[in-house]
Amino acid sequence: MITINNKPTAYTPIFLGTTQHSLRLSLQILIMVGMKLNDEIVETYNVTVSSIELGHLPNIGSEIAIDEITGSELSGFKAKLKQSDAQMQNTASTELEKLVGLKNVGRYQLLKGKDNMTQDMNTLEFDANHLKYVRQILNASQDSLAKQLKITRQTVNRFETGEQKISDRFLDKLLVAYPDLAESIEVQFDWVSLTFPDLTSKQVIADVLRLQDNLFLERPTSQNFYTREMAFAGEKNIYIQDFAPVKKPETQAVDQKFGTTLYLTGKGTRLFEKALLEQSMNWRDFFEKARLYRGHLTRLDIAINDKWGLLDMNELVKAVQEKRFWSKSKSYAVHGNVDDGWTVDFGKSPFVIRAYDKHKEQANKGYDTDVKTRVELELHQDKAEYVLDEWLNNGEKLVNITFDILYSYLWFTNGKIEDHQLKSDTVRDEIETTVEPMPTWSLLTALGKKMKFVREPKKQSIERIEKWVLQSVVPSLAVLKKTGHWHEIIEAINTAELSAEQEKLVMATTKNAITRASKQLNINFEKPTKKYNEDDKQGKGA
Repeated sequence: MITINNKPTAYTPIFLGTTQHSLRLSLQILIMVGMKLNDEIVETYNVTVSSIELGHLPNIGSEIAIDEITGSELSGFKAKLKQSDAQMQNTASTELEKLVGLKNVGRYQLLKGKDNMTQDMNTLEFDANHLKYVRQILNASQDSLAKQLKITRQTVNRFETGEQKISDRFLDKLLVAYPDLAESIEVQFDWVSLTFPDLTSKQVIADVLRLQDNLFLERPTSQNFYTREMAFAGEKNIYIQDFAPVKKPETQAVDQKFGTTLYLTGKGTRLFEKALLEQSMNWRDFFEKARLYRGHLTRLDIAINDKWGLLDMNELVKAVQEKRFWSKSKSYAVHGNVDDGWTVDFGKSPFVIRAYDKHKEQANKGYDTDVKTRVELELHQDKAEYVLDEWLNNGEKLVNITFDILYSYLWFTNGKIEDHQLKSDTVRDEIETTVEPMPTWSLLTALGKKMKFVREPKKQSIERIEKWVLQSVVPSLAVLKKTGHWHEIIEAINTAELSAEQEKLVMATTKNAITRASKQLNINFEKPTKKYNEDDKQGKGA
């Protein structure tokens, strides 16, 4: 007998296991419970329970002492259990630790793979060699560095000889004293895809994104087995794919199939960050909201922007060609050239690390950027969900998670890596302790955790059309103007009919606010704060 939302039932609750991606050592865990009636499981619930009340994990298939379940699919279900005795309560943490080991879902373990199931993730500390390299890049002597930090030269020397450990406090002072260094590396989302099994595209726009639906163009599609696409401003930057409603000829009844996928491309994430700003939200708020609607990440790209020019793609490619690198994945590929820019991929889906020349990539498209080199973590499906879990639920900063993963998966060296070192049982430790690291890569991974995770809201623009007109059309227009045909051109412009995509682009470009929530907010987008620190709970500009 169990009560579900205040209604007594004849069901017997049966323990069916834990929900894997949500398992962690905490006072609240998510388990699956089956409702048994006449020797059959007729319903299942994913419920949050207190590990203290639970006491120990029952065997799968056995009864579980749940008295009551309350909640809904949207907000989640919670369970109340009968009181366990003190001895059982003391076993809860032990049982959970065993289960973590069994399921290999400890901190980042699923990302790390089977070969290192129980190995803890390492972190790289900022050390004497990093300080010497930073001083070299800053072109600063020990005396000038000491003066800038208001410490003695002897202290700087002790740091660089290893006599004195470099503390977090010193590193913070260094970044305050040299703001260009503090802003040299930043982390931001560059692609986000979410599936919503219970929603349509219009519900995602209205309830999850809260954008103005009249800014979306509806059109048919055959991609990803979907039949309908809703594109913001008619472009594939923010778009949602789902199933168009179908009218049955025999009954004229409308059949609506649920299930949709939201795509935010690189440019789309920047546009959506403007919507987040209008709604006084950040990415954490959005993902927590998406999970209430059973949103599940299908792809998450985390970009590490090197604006300093710390990494040189020619140097990285040479290291790859000379096998002066270690990667947890055996798969890697080099694309591009010196003139157009290099790209190096390590791994395959569902997890890829990619390094490429962002500045050359944008220049080839006719754009400018202050990012020199970009390193991306491209995560799909459960890999993306595990990272999101760590960020949302374990209180870890996204930059810490990002650089922990990068450091654990990829390492470049200045010296040659011998074959026997690659066959060692502790290959990574062997390489790191015996082969000189590449200074730039080592500094990136050591300094990264002190950098910011930022939002960079941008308005919808017609920059690409303007660039094309200036580069390709204006010279021809000048000829027509000088030969007396300007009047015909003006007349044609005034009478030209825009396509549906072009109309949406005009509307999205001229409208200052893209969300309904912005009507109640007083935000000046003419001079917006360029970037916002995601880790700042107040959302202050970075």
